[in-house]
Amino acid sequence: MTLSEAIPTTTYRVIKIDGKDLVRIMEMGITPHSELQVIRKAPLGYPIEIKIRGYLLSLRKEECEAIEVELI
Repeated sequence: MTLSEAIPTTTYRVIKIDGKDLVRIMEMGITPHSELQVIRKAPLGYPIEIKIRGYLLSLRKEECEAIEVELI
């Protein structure tokens, strides 16, 4: 599943990252095998706020669709 399909208040593990924003996403601290928690989604679905490595981060639709996650 991609991060865009994730359910708020649930913890996930990043499996892989695809797409043209790969380097940018990894520079934000989202790397394969890292754990993240979806905090909340905006009313229309995007942006999605996540907690990773101790800080909060908001991601756009394109970034969320490039991140493949699994439920922990």
